[in-house]
Amino acid sequence: MTVASYAGTTPVVGEGAYVHPSADVFGDVALGRGCWVGPGARLRGDYGTIVVGDCCALEDNCVLHARPGETCRLGDWVTVGHGAVVHNVTSIEDYAVIGMGAVVSDWAEVGEWAVVGEGAVVPQRGVVPAGRIAIGVPARLLERPVGEEHRAAWRAFKQRYVDLAHEYPEALDR
Repeated sequence: MTVASYAGTTPVVGEGAYVHPSADVFGDVALGRGCWVGPGARLRGDYGTIVVGDCCALEDNCVLHARPGETCRLGDWVTVGHGAVVHNVTSIEDYAVIGMGAVVSDWAEVGEWAVVGEGAVVPQRGVVPAGRIAIGVPARLLERPVGEEHRAAWRAFKQRYVDLAHEYPEALDR
């Protein structure tokens, strides 16, 4: 596991969180309880702050970063998909999903239970309201909101990553 200090600031990793050995978490980073940080993920708190809530899944090769003196903030139970880039967002609220390969840029806001679809780009200061789905480049809102079926399925998927955070330390053969 690569959790390292940078310029005298050491990440705080919450109880029961798991950081894969090939992931990098360094500098001014606070990772909540029960989070799972996948292979190749990078949380780079070198000159900005990254705050990740509890029970988040930061999947393989995603990148989180913040501008100097600013904060990139994720709520609880957020999923950041494989290869996604989350840069200096104002907030990604609880239960949001950032799809694989998506980009959420500076000062953007993603509401509770909102979804940023695979490959979508939420530009600077963009807003995806609570319970809405955004797709495309630049991201645009779909007419249909996130339904209860979607929420139920994602609750199960999100819980699976929390379970993985507990399983990986013993199950991964290094």
